[in-house]
Amino acid sequence: MLELVDTHVHLDDPRLCKDLEQILTEAQQAGVKRLINIGHNLESSRASLQLAQRYNNIWAAVGVHPHSAKEMTAAHWEELQALAVQPKVVAIGEIGLDYHYDHSPRPVQREVFKGQLELAKEVGLPVVIHQREAVQETLGLLKQFAPLPHGGVMHCFSGSVETLRQCLEMNLHIGLGGTVTFANARRVKEVAAAVPLSRLVLETDCPYLAPHPHRGKTNRPGFLPLIAEEISKLRSLEVDQLAAICAANAEALFALGINRGGDVNNIW
Repeated sequence: MLELVDTHVHLDDPRLCKDLEQILTEAQQAGVKRLINIGHNLESSRASLQLAQRYNNIWAAVGVHPHSAKEMTAAHWEELQALAVQPKVVAIGEIGLDYHYDHSPRPVQREVFKGQLELAKEVGLPVVIHQREAVQETLGLLKQFAPLPHGGVMHCFSGSVETLRQCLEMNLHIGLGGTVTFANARRVKEVAAAVPLSRLVLETDCPYLAPHPHRGKTNRPGFLPLIAEEISKLRSLEVDQLAAICAANAEALFALGINRGGDVNNIW
């Protein structure tokens, strides 16, 4: 039986939360034993913490995505700092830069990203990084904190092998998800074959980016074995071996064996 950790889910999304119990049961049956629910603004960060408090096998990341950076006020920063030190919060994320949509002005994105990197350093947590069409500026800001003292994940990594090397030098892990199963995803497959196994974690990013053969549908954590299977083929490993390595990486990076506090009342 596979033992998988899905390091990036959005179970509070309306597409998933209405069927949450069924989705979690399916995930457990597929071998997905632990999940990290990722915040993208204050509302979803609160929801992530609530999920982590409710379920023994869910942990929370809290943070403000670049799309929501323009919403940050002094009061919001205070609340984010308070959330960051709660039991079962294991990361600051997802944070970063997104120059594709530019929903927030770029200077504001950079300011909020840097502030959250400083927060992660202050509270002793890893970071979960979102980057889209802003590779050099993302790396430039990260280098100001490098090597990141508590590590982190380059979420949904889509960069080159050279960018991969720079991320590794900054003490980052690489998060790979459904795109690695796409037939035309040559660069992601190259990265999947090149990343040191000790720096690889698996993620679905559900409800987004469902793997083949579910591409275009609502993604679910129960699809994580499809991602593990594809990467195991690229690495010429048994899938259970790859799953165990990636699960151990996630456990260590996010201290899942330590951050078990909180009001847990539902155990799968």
